[in-house]
Amino acid sequence: MGGSIRKRRDLSAVGDTAVTPGVPSSGFGEPASDLEVYAKEVLAALISDNLPPTPNNFSLYFDRILEDKSESLRKQINNVLELEEDNDDEQTISLEKNLKQGFSSIKNILQVSANLYKNTALMTKILEKRKGELENNPEMEAAVKVITALETDVDKLSGILKKQNDQMKTHYDSTASIVKSVESTTIFDNQFGVYNKRYLLSKLEQERSLIKEFKHKSSLVMIRLAANLKNEIKNDKAAMLMTRTIARLLLKTSRRSDLVAHYGNGVFAMVLKHTDIASAESAGSRLCDLVSSSNFFLAEQEIKLQISVGVKNINTEESVESIVVATLDAMETADKDPDKDFVVSRDKEPEGEQES
Repeated sequence: MGGSIRKRRDLSAVGDTAVTPGVPSSGFGEPASDLEVYAKEVLAALISDNLPPTPNNFSLYFDRILEDKSESLRKQINNVLELEEDNDDEQTISLEKNLKQGFSSIKNILQVSANLYKNTALMTKILEKRKGELENNPEMEAAVKVITALETDVDKLSGILKKQNDQMKTHYDSTASIVKSVESTTIFDNQFGVYNKRYLLSKLEQERSLIKEFKHKSSLVMIRLAANLKNEIKNDKAAMLMTRTIARLLLKTSRRSDLVAHYGNGVFAMVLKHTDIASAESAGSRLCDLVSSSNFFLAEQEIKLQISVGVKNINTEESVESIVVATLDAMETADKDPDKDFVVSRDKEPEGEQES
C-alpha cells in the first residue's frame, strides 16, 4: 500500500467544543444539535487516524472522545444513548440466566417427586406394621380386611409414582444434556455478573485480528485480590465477598467499549480497546487507587481492599495465549512485590512499536 501513514492523533487532546469548521448547521436551515456536531467530530477523528468508519470503530471513538468533554455534554449525550439502548449481549445473558433458573426448577421438581415416592413407600411399611398389630387381635378382623385392601391400593399407587418418577428422571437427564450443550457456548459468568473466560478469549482473538488490519493499539489488564490480603483474612467467604466487590467496581468504572470478564479463580480481565500501553498503565493505577479507597467490613474489623494488576499490550506478534500468560505473569509479579500494585509487561513488543 503506497504513501506514508499519517501519525495517529492523541484522543486526550480533544477539547470540550465539538465544532466542525464549515458545518454550522444541520443542513435543514436549523442550527446543528450538539449531538450532530459531536458525531461529525468523531467521524473526523476516525478519518484522521486512517480507520474505516465502521459501526464498531465509530462506537469506540464515540466513547473515547466523550470522556474529555464537559459534564453537561456527556450527560446530554448519555441520556440519548440510554433511550436507544439495545444490547444483544445483554439479551443473550438474560436468556442464559433464565435457562439455568429453569433447569434448577426442573431439578427441584425431580427432588420433590423423589421425596413423594419415598413417602409413599414409607406409608406402605406403616400399613404393614399396623396390619400385623391388628392380626394379633381376633376382634379386628374387619379392620384387617380394610387395611389389606388399602395396602393393595397404596402398592398400586406406589408403582404408578415410581414409573412416573422414572419418566421424569429421563426427561431431567435429557434437559441436563441440553443445558450442558448450551453452557459450552455461554458468554456469561453467573458467579460474578461479568463475561466468562470463553467469551474473553474469543474477543481477544477478534481484537488481535482488528489490530492486524487497522494498526491501532489495545491493551489487556488482569486483576485479582492481593494475595497478602487473602492470606491475612483467612476467611474464604469474606474473600469471595471482596472478590465480588472488585467485580462490581470494575463494571462500574469501565467504559461501554471495555470488556470485563472473569478469567477464573477470582482473576478478572479488562480488554481496553483503542488504548495504548501508557493509557492502560494509567487506568491500572486509577483502578488500584479506587479499590484501595473502598473499605470492606468483616464483623467489626475494617479492611482496606487491595488488588494486584498486570498490564500488557495486545499485539499481532504474539498469540492470545502468550498475551494472557504475559499479563498474568505481570500480575503475579505485582502480587509478590509489596511496593507495587501493578506491573506492566513489556516483553515481546513488536519491532518499531513505540509506547506513547
